Amino acid sequence: MARFLAFVVLLIPILATAGGIKLIRDTLFSKLVSPFPFIWLQLLVGVILFLAGFLFLAGFLLNRDRKQGKVSPRFAKK
Repeated sequence: MARFLAFVVLLIPILATAGGIKLIRDTLFSKLVSPFPFIWLQLLVGVILFLAGFLFLAGFLLNRDRKQGKVSPRFAKK
């Protein structure tokens, strides 16, 4: 059960990152998606979603590797 919950917690930022990539791609091809009135707003939301999901996953992996002692001394907690 704990592994399933961990999977669900990781699935949310993965979907947010994928949605951000889709919005960025649509902006680059000048395709305006319906909830956004401006193309620049669509790009901004896409970048924010992408960065939020990416940084959450990166922090999760760094925290896990710190617990297992698999990081270089530069990233180890002091």
